[in-house]
Amino acid sequence: MISGFTGEPEVLSYRFGDDGRIPNNPHLPLLVYRGALPGGGAEGFEGLFRGNGWDGMWRDGIFGYHHYHSTAHEVLGVARGAARVTFGGEGGVTLEVGVGDAVVIPAGVGHCNRGASRDLLVVGAYPVGQSWDLCTGEPGERPRVLENIRRVPLPERDPLFGEGGPLIELWGEG
Repeated sequence: MISGFTGEPEVLSYRFGDDGRIPNNPHLPLLVYRGALPGGGAEGFEGLFRGNGWDGMWRDGIFGYHHYHSTAHEVLGVARGAARVTFGGEGGVTLEVGVGDAVVIPAGVGHCNRGASRDLLVVGAYPVGQSWDLCTGEPGERPRVLENIRRVPLPERDPLFGEGGPLIELWGEG
């Protein structure tokens, strides 16, 4: 366990089918960690992610259009503020995420900011060795992205809990 991590978050999982535009992930569920880092804070999330083998970190918001990554899994930690985010494409689920929540998004799963507080700050990261791309569900993407998603390896560690975390348990062998 990483120093500073004190939470025992509620972990929710969601599976999404291919909606014709957003492929989603045929094997791995989206994971929402409620209250993962009480009080939030960018430095806290960065330390957890880095300490558990996730890097390529950034600080920003969440794009306001449906998009996904076909070459990497992604974790988002809400360091400040709150947002309504739709996951899984137009027919997916819209969730409120707030300070201290984290979301692990499998390769292929769509996400879109539907509205956020003015002070929203998100820390994002990817498993070591994975590089993200930006896909929006255009028809020409389809053949390439389906193969990409299939090839993205499972992370070695949960971005919050490390070797024994919910991601390892719930994603298992995919």
